[in-house]
Amino acid sequence: LLIIILLVVFAGSLFFGITSMMSDSQAYQDSMEAAQKNEALIELIGEPIEPNGYNGGSLNYDNGIKSAELNIPIKGPNGEANIFVVGEGINDNWTYQTMEVHIEGTREIIDLLETAPLLD
Repeated sequence: LLIIILLVVFAGSLFFGITSMMSDSQAYQDSMEAAQKNEALIELIGEPIEPNGYNGGSLNYDNGIKSAELNIPIKGPNGEANIFVVGEGINDNWTYQTMEVHIEGTREIIDLLETAPLLD
């Protein structure tokens, strides 16, 4: 029984650590900031726009270069959506190939790279 409890605690700690690492990443922070400032998205799902569940994807670090491919579920009072972001960076300086929001229940996609002001 003790082994089962230790395995459950270990798995829970590992899961929390991974999801926390993703939500602390610069790619996550930049994506959420862009989504929360996007007027078209606010019009569709309302505000406040906030996380809605667990993130998926991957973060990599190789020779000083970080890369991310994330799926971030979000919600507002009027609907739900998913942010898909692909990018790479050094420290806090990131370049994004993809940062778009897919609105649930529709085929609508908002490209946050086209509509967002330059991120700070």
